[in-house]
Amino acid sequence: QVQLVESGGALVQAGGSLRLSCAASGYVFSVNAMRWYRQASGKQRELVATIAPGGSTNYAGSVKGRFTISRDNAKNTVYLQMNSLKSEDTAVYYCNADVRTRTYWGQGTQVTVSS
Repeated sequence: QVQLVESGGALVQAGGSLRLSCAASGYVFSVNAMRWYRQASGKQRELVATIAPGGSTNYAGSVKGRFTISRDNAKNTVYLQMNSLKSEDTAVYYCNADVRTRTYWGQGTQVTVSS
């Protein structure tokens, strides 16, 4: 079994920054793509950013230029640096990882941006 645990969510003012972390533990071998999703109240979950094992990244248009995804393969940890936060970034943020043939999800961490 693999567990993903997110941390770093908080209440922040618009224009501020936060850094989310997600650590994978358990039977962790060959962690492939890692991703951050978010789900705002009443909306569908959306993909925010993806990072491949080699470090290549992709971002949703709404966060490009403001958010940066990174990973530490030695620690099986993925990060999301969020800058210039807007009220519309308010959501529960989930990390997601492909490990061997399965995809795992974390429990989510709340990010609230006050305007």
